[in-house]
Amino acid sequence: MGQFKRLILGKPLKSNEDGDQKLTRLKALAMLSSDALSSVAYGTEEIVMVLITLSTAAIWYSLPIAFFVLVLLLSLTISYRQIIRAYPDGGGAYKVSSDNLGKSSGLVSGGALLIDYILTVAVSVSAGSEAITSAIPALYGHQVVIAITIIVILTVMNLRGLSESASFLMIPVYLFIGSIIIMIGVGLFRILAGQIPFHAASPVGGVVPGITAALIFKAFSSGSSSLTGVEAISNAVPFFKKPRAKNAAATLTIMAVILGIFFAGITFLNYWYGIVPEEKVTVLSQVAAKTFGGENIFYYIVQFATAFILAVAANTGFSAFPVLSSNLAKDKFLPHNYMDRGDRLAYSNGILTLAIGSIVLITLFGGVTSKLIPLYAAGVFIPFTLSQTGMIVKWYREKPKKWLAKAFANFVGALISFVILVILIVFRLGEIWPLFVIMPFLVWFFYKIRHHYENVAEQLRLEQEGAKYHHYDGSTVIVLVSNVTQVTKGAIAYAQSIGDYVIAMHVSMDENPEKERETQEQFKKDFPNIRFVDVHSSYRSVIKPVVRFTGVISKNAQHRNFSTTVLIPQFVPNKQWQFALHNQTALRLRQAFSKHENIIVSTYSYHLKK
Repeated sequence: MGQFKRLILGKPLKSNEDGDQKLTRLKALAMLSSDALSSVAYGTEEIVMVLITLSTAAIWYSLPIAFFVLVLLLSLTISYRQIIRAYPDGGGAYKVSSDNLGKSSGLVSGGALLIDYILTVAVSVSAGSEAITSAIPALYGHQVVIAITIIVILTVMNLRGLSESASFLMIPVYLFIGSIIIMIGVGLFRILAGQIPFHAASPVGGVVPGITAALIFKAFSSGSSSLTGVEAISNAVPFFKKPRAKNAAATLTIMAVILGIFFAGITFLNYWYGIVPEEKVTVLSQVAAKTFGGENIFYYIVQFATAFILAVAANTGFSAFPVLSSNLAKDKFLPHNYMDRGDRLAYSNGILTLAIGSIVLITLFGGVTSKLIPLYAAGVFIPFTLSQTGMIVKWYREKPKKWLAKAFANFVGALISFVILVILIVFRLGEIWPLFVIMPFLVWFFYKIRHHYENVAEQLRLEQEGAKYHHYDGSTVIVLVSNVTQVTKGAIAYAQSIGDYVIAMHVSMDENPEKERETQEQFKKDFPNIRFVDVHSSYRSVIKPVVRFTGVISKNAQHRNFSTTVLIPQFVPNKQWQFALHNQTALRLRQAFSKHENIIVSTYSYHLKK
């Protein structure tokens, strides 16, 4: 088992090798911006899909909508650069909201981001599988299987550590960046050269009968899904090489510039070409085909790069979710094992939780991206709004130089984010309502975990005058005996060394009375001075008779001021895989006794040599 794990994940890393896992700007851009950059593959399409419910003439509205999406991107970039500098230890929206708006607001931000990162993985791999089936129609109908396969690959890759996964991600991310730059450049050149005539259904400013503010707002909220993932870098500042804050802020700016150019370019080309979304072919696929003059080698490079980055865009979630869950665990709002780092210094429990959650979501929604987008957008605009509001409060309290200008940038971002959230609630409540059911439960769950840890700390804390412990006059040891073997002899010898009074207990059943009698006779022959108790079980259960008998002995022992210890003998196979060939009675007995006070459970292990 250990050799297989090493083969898949690689050899373990020492704790002092953590510095080797830190990211340069080049690697960080690949690892932490793949989600935001890849969203241009469906951001424009989401806007157009809403607009064409009225008519194709309404597509020209995608241009002003794209402009306001870019304004929001600018505001968020300025705000998260401020957050990175103010909170260089990471934590992003969770830390900002907690410190400036209160713990409950922080937990709402943290909970929403945890959900959103699961949705990030689900949306990204679903979109990736759709891009794959768009390029290879023969695979259409197998999106769920393709998506789950991608998640498994990404999980293994992230368990191998930051540096390795970042190195791998550089290939699809920079291939995508290069191919989209070429596509936009070629498209604009051909338009200016007159090679591609104007095919839009309506000119800019054309009157479209029936257009409403509600439709525009709905399209704007859908297009704003392109900005999900912008906050990921602020959550993962500790991943960067020193100076961490400077490198993280620079990487965020580079990502925002690329994202803005891509989103504006694709939206414009889509409008100029007059492209309408189709069921089995994505908008980006049609834009590429039109730009390069058909399904040639350049078209397939764009398709391949898009499918590749969409597939690995989920890695932003795999990078940010474990860090956020670790921060919540540090504050005692999630189990402490989310702070544990695996053999390769990755937060393994967070990675596995994210993988399982996203697989469940993809299965439930059938791998259809459009069904997940509204939940995805709602999940991210809650922390966007809270974090921007938190920064306004921070600037007002501290009043540093130019604090009004900083607060104004945050105000614009908070206002637009809040408006988008209201739009989603008003116009898409039927699609996002699960989020508002899950969030109160999640916050309650966080507080429940915190309350448990506080109770544990209070009960384990040493009193100033010193804790008082009960002093026993002796010890009763119950040795569980299934049959008489070398394990039994070793366990009895150990019990006699620690106990004043030793009892051997055997549970007999109806299946083989002859064997039960032989066991009893053999034991009395080998251990004539040890009390042997045979408890009959008519229901083939070992656990209940043992617990019941031990309870009786424990009460009697307490009257004599004796402790009670249950000694469970077991043999340990020579090979790891051989454990599966034997029953786990010892484990089940330990679980059964864990709820009983005044009973000590101990295990005697006999190691097999071959």
